[in-house]
Amino acid sequence: MDTIQRTTPYEVITDRILALLEQGTVPWRKPWNSATGMPRNLFSQRSYRGINVWLLTAMGYTSPFWATFHQVTAAGGTVRKGERGVPVVFWKVYDTENADTGDRDTRFVLRQYTVFNVAQLDGVAVPEIPVPPDPFTPIERCAQLVEAMPQRPAIVHGYHRACYTPATDTLHMPLPACFERPEAYYTTLYHELVHASGHRGRLNRATLTAPCLFGDPTYAKEELVAEMGATYLCGVCGIAHTTIANSAAYLQSWMAVLRHDATLLVQAAAQAQRAADYIQNLHPATDASLVQPLAGQRTTLLQGERDVVGIGAPPSPPA
Repeated sequence: MDTIQRTTPYEVITDRILALLEQGTVPWRKPWNSATGMPRNLFSQRSYRGINVWLLTAMGYTSPFWATFHQVTAAGGTVRKGERGVPVVFWKVYDTENADTGDRDTRFVLRQYTVFNVAQLDGVAVPEIPVPPDPFTPIERCAQLVEAMPQRPAIVHGYHRACYTPATDTLHMPLPACFERPEAYYTTLYHELVHASGHRGRLNRATLTAPCLFGDPTYAKEELVAEMGATYLCGVCGIAHTTIANSAAYLQSWMAVLRHDATLLVQAAAQAQRAADYIQNLHPATDASLVQPLAGQRTTLLQGERDVVGIGAPPSPPA
């Protein structure tokens, strides 16, 4: 009997990101256009979250509006012949109740669907995007975002490199004058603040609190969380991610890591979204279909948590 191999949503998303990396594009290094805002659904106006942000932003369309084929046809529109959509994912929630004990069990299953940008459509109305005047410069917004972070760790300047130390909950930074421009300073600071958001007194993120060595899968996932989270915050403030060039070695390193674990991207993006929300002191309405479940996440402190997390070389591929 022949065995049918089914491609999971994790594999679909990972394959798409790998294809972009092979072309020299790092999706989580491409903030959205701050003038038009985050990618969002044309009809519900709901912003996409997690890995979907990077999948859609990487496509390079000027419009932030996307919709499914069903939504477009229901509105009387059409998708142009030959246009190809972009896969995005969501969590399907299944609640069951044990008839004997009355206990409820919640199960999350990752599902995918396809969306099209309005530039690929005909016959649909596209809303105008008002751009209100902003009294603050991007750098002023960067500083305000840092100030908004609840339970912010101590930020100590004067060190030769940037790093976060969970044991003392301290963030070490070079002096701002050591950076070529303010954008580079804030990109680096955001990277470390995302690490700090995982402290056991904040989000208690297992990829930060679990003991691990440089180069193992947990280290790689935490670095990807910090990369994505920093870029997300840069997009919020309207600055570009300026820390690490997309070198061939950097690209090859991440391709090796992602080929090893197809679930890493989706999970890291969900954690990065939570970190960015936390740093901004936002409390978005809970929608289980849009975020990764907490099931399986460790919530107790593990002994021997890492000493320092900082910006350096890209993670080595796991053995």
